[in-house]
Amino acid sequence: MMKKIIAFSLIIMCLPFTVHSAQPVETKTDSSSVERRTLFKAMAFTGGYYATSIYVLNNTWYKGKEKVPFHFYNDNAAYLQVDKFGHMFGGYVYSYIGYFGLLKLGASRKEALLFGSTLGFVLQFPIEIMDGLHEGYGFSWGDIVANSLGSALVFGQELLFHEQLIKYKFSYWESVYAKNSNGYLGHTTMNRFLSDYNGHTYWFSMPLNMFDGKKRLPDWLNIAVGYGANGMYGEFENISNYDGVVIPETERYRQYLISLDVDWTKIKTNSGFLKVLFKGMTFVKLPFPALEYNSKGEFRGYWMYY
Repeated sequence: MMKKIIAFSLIIMCLPFTVHSAQPVETKTDSSSVERRTLFKAMAFTGGYYATSIYVLNNTWYKGKEKVPFHFYNDNAAYLQVDKFGHMFGGYVYSYIGYFGLLKLGASRKEALLFGSTLGFVLQFPIEIMDGLHEGYGFSWGDIVANSLGSALVFGQELLFHEQLIKYKFSYWESVYAKNSNGYLGHTTMNRFLSDYNGHTYWFSMPLNMFDGKKRLPDWLNIAVGYGANGMYGEFENISNYDGVVIPETERYRQYLISLDVDWTKIKTNSGFLKVLFKGMTFVKLPFPALEYNSKGEFRGYWMYY
């Protein structure tokens, strides 16, 4: 849980430094000394913040956990892979911020691709090593693959399209399972936000104009396909009670969704406030009507899916 808190805090702190355009141009390689100094300061800040994060993890997340010989842990089936979509999301967001942040600070496109779009993998890999050295955790190849895919989504799209044509987004709505868990899925709203995987949905959002050769639709109007899961009171299988209270028996199932979405980077505005707001919304999928097909063989429609 603490690892997620640190990740979200880094994301929030770095958002003001990001920039996006539909067709990023090659940044000049002869950046001014002021831009270079700013770039080095940004890298020093990221390194310092990350070192601090590792220190905090050692004294919180891993506190009281015995150090053991390096070992592996296969959690590929955990939470019906919602956890892996979350790792991919973290890799994508870090790499997105790294790439566009470096462009804004004066780096060349080549430099931004090399040092920025790989940031998700670079920042998350040492944490997986630490997991492998502590009791109760373990080095997960599944996590490594998911982290890498998040960075690859940024890197690959910049190479192929010179833009982030497909945005990777997240939405959350506290599930009924959290309310019935007697605190197993968190006692507070923040705890539930981090622990209630039933409320997590991950989306691949792309412009509808991709499918309209005449491009008659607004550039900001997207269609999104999403993945989530429900009925989970445990990592691999459901528990039957928690703190002496019976947990309702439920069926674990996957959800496949399709919905409309907004690409905030395509909305033009002269307002400084709105520009900052839209940057902050880049990775957020807002509620829209949606259709669901799930692993129980059911089709469901939602007037509004959160």
